[in-house]
Amino acid sequence: MKDTADDLRAEYRELADLCRSLTPAQWRLKSDFYGWTPWDEVAHLCYFDQTATLSATDAEAFARDTAALTEVLATGKEISAIAREKYGHLDGAALLAHWEPIAMRLTDLLAVLDPKARLPWYGPSMSARSFASARLMETWAHGQDVWDVVGRERAATLRLKHIAHIGVTTFGWSFVNRKLPVPPVVPFISLDAPGNDSWHWGDPASPEFVRGSALDFCLLVTQRRNLADTGLRYSQGSAREWLSIAQCFAGPPADAPAPGVRKVARPAA
Repeated sequence: MKDTADDLRAEYRELADLCRSLTPAQWRLKSDFYGWTPWDEVAHLCYFDQTATLSATDAEAFARDTAALTEVLATGKEISAIAREKYGHLDGAALLAHWEPIAMRLTDLLAVLDPKARLPWYGPSMSARSFASARLMETWAHGQDVWDVVGRERAATLRLKHIAHIGVTTFGWSFVNRKLPVPPVVPFISLDAPGNDSWHWGDPASPEFVRGSALDFCLLVTQRRNLADTGLRYSQGSAREWLSIAQCFAGPPADAPAPGVRKVARPAA
């Protein structure tokens, strides 16, 4: 569990270091992710890192907070607006200073838990290990929006394996979430990892497959890139169908950006 928490901590720190370099004007630049600014991205992470801390420390309080949030969302208010109301008095630098201790405390809390301990979340409860990996995935994905909006590339790291694993294991969810039948044949996944490593999931004998860079796969399943803008190779059956709707995060069905809208990030040299 400590290794997973350490990876989450490293992901937080990488994004925080990038945000420290932002000018006041860059904090307000609109990204291609629903027009969110870097400020919105950090506010979103801060909001859910606070509720994640509540989940890890007081399940009953988390349940009350979730009920209150559900009531507000039922009125049609979006989570981005809720975060803006909560942190709107803070500029970018102050928001970053507020978020970092919350994020670091969460990693400390998760590091000492039994990996199989169940934590409540929005939907089914999660094991502590999966909980930490999910926070890493969300941090990486929203972090990508910030890297993109300032026109910089970040190095791919072995932490991508957490995101790739979530992407693979949500194969069925991507269909169920859209009320589509889950294909009976699960693709074999073979990804080129950072450094001369490779990661594999599934049966190599499967007639369905996805191959390519782990970075491209993670960008796809977090819906930060369109399939057409990746170098992924895939069979034309259930693999192709899945990749067109892949969604590794909870919530209603969402769509990737249109082809060509967001460039493919490549590892920094």
